[in-house]
Amino acid sequence: MKAKLVLAAALAAAFAVPAFAQTAEFYVVQDTATKKCTIVDKKPTVATQTIVTPAGTVYKTRAEAEAGMKTVKICTN
Repeated sequence: MKAKLVLAAALAAAFAVPAFAQTAEFYVVQDTATKKCTIVDKKPTVATQTIVTPAGTVYKTRAEAEAGMKTVKICTN
């Protein structure tokens, strides 16, 4: 009985973990007061942060967002 329970839990985890991994989102935003660009993992909901990538680009990894931030003129000045 324990073996079936462990197997069921392992199968559930195998399907759940990739689903959570696919929902990662990174945005390049600029603070409107300081004009500093940063990378955030949630879409900004406050008026003091503006997405500065073309068409509000959403990156799947932090590394992609860092590379994208280097291409945004207002972030490289």
